[in-house]
Amino acid sequence: MSPYYSNMKEFVISEVKAETAVLVGLITQQQDETKTKEYLDELEFLADTAGAVTVRRFTQKVQGPSQVTYVGKGKLDEIKQYIMQQEDADEPVGMVIFDDELSAKQIRNIEAELKVKILDRTSLILDIFAMRAQTSEAKTQVELAQYRYMLPRLQRLWTHLERQGGGSGSGGGKGSVGLRGPGETQLEMDQRIIRQRISLLKERLVDIDKQKTTQRKNRGRLIRVALVGYTNVGKSTLMNLLAKSDVFAENKLFATLDTTVRKMVIDNLPFLLADTVGFIRKLPTDLVDSFKSTLDEVREADLLVHVVDISHPDFEEQIMVVEKTLAELGCADKPSLLVFNKIDAYTWKPQDDDDLTPPTKENVSLDDLKRTWMAKLSAAPLFISAKQKENIDELRSVLYKKVRELHVQKYPYNDFLYPSEE
Repeated sequence: MSPYYSNMKEFVISEVKAETAVLVGLITQQQDETKTKEYLDELEFLADTAGAVTVRRFTQKVQGPSQVTYVGKGKLDEIKQYIMQQEDADEPVGMVIFDDELSAKQIRNIEAELKVKILDRTSLILDIFAMRAQTSEAKTQVELAQYRYMLPRLQRLWTHLERQGGGSGSGGGKGSVGLRGPGETQLEMDQRIIRQRISLLKERLVDIDKQKTTQRKNRGRLIRVALVGYTNVGKSTLMNLLAKSDVFAENKLFATLDTTVRKMVIDNLPFLLADTVGFIRKLPTDLVDSFKSTLDEVREADLLVHVVDISHPDFEEQIMVVEKTLAELGCADKPSLLVFNKIDAYTWKPQDDDDLTPPTKENVSLDDLKRTWMAKLSAAPLFISAKQKENIDELRSVLYKKVRELHVQKYPYNDFLYPSEE
């Protein structure tokens, strides 16, 4: 085999091999060790979704993040030593991912010390969104969020600011007659180009928003129901089951970015069901702003179906994250229905039960779940498994009643379309 093809083969193999990642988080007074572990578990899931393999985690107990390098000098040296050891063992670390958003200064200082690619939680989420975006709308929204994130961090890309875009500083010599002043630095040019691009993308999203508003107005006098919840709780699977649609569903974070709206009919009652983008802890503000037209489906919904992954060990905080995000969107007072999904994967048994059999998904009945404290979190929450199609009839029945009530309130003169429940 020629050296050329040998090198090409090595190149292809290296391209196929997944990048390795090191995760870094802080333990503070506001975030104890247990919480930090949960956050790093989620960060690892994010990294996996982006195609990286986590090989090590580093945590540090501090009052708060260092404004210079996020972690202290000693911890940064420890991370550096690990990266060097992996390099010597021919198992190089591809990137170091930090569980909080980093400033341009922090990224620049950390990169200078570790000599590997540095990502923070925000840039990782943006990378996944860019990967998942399918439609023109989603791609535009993600691009806008990426540029907004990039703009204040451009300086780290241009440490050689003597580079000029024109003027006497460009090295034009005798050919630069008539050009005065230092000209425009490459950094300034890039900032100007990005600002122009941001303006263009904003204009494009305004047009998309107008189209979406028109589409929503043309949907007729139908009640709108939106599935909301934390990412990867099974909203798309539930959407496919209820509306017999083909929304992409996968055990990955942010499998769905684009809002999908389908017309549903239960008995003789038609309404619209929307599947929306999932929420997450520390969701970048730029993403919320950029996805305004998508999130308008949530704002304009008549009923929110809050789907929760009951099998997740930290589902209580996920509920709070979703409720906080809904409040920020001005949707806290909307009628809602709490639905606990994935009961087929939930392991629990009553604390006062004398049965010593280890709790498994097989020995947790629906009646057991309805007697738990979770059943008191809201008015009559439902327990289902979209994957196993368990208790879906009860969900359809409750949806019918709630949608009918809302329709009678919103369109009282159309009530004769629906039979009474006598």
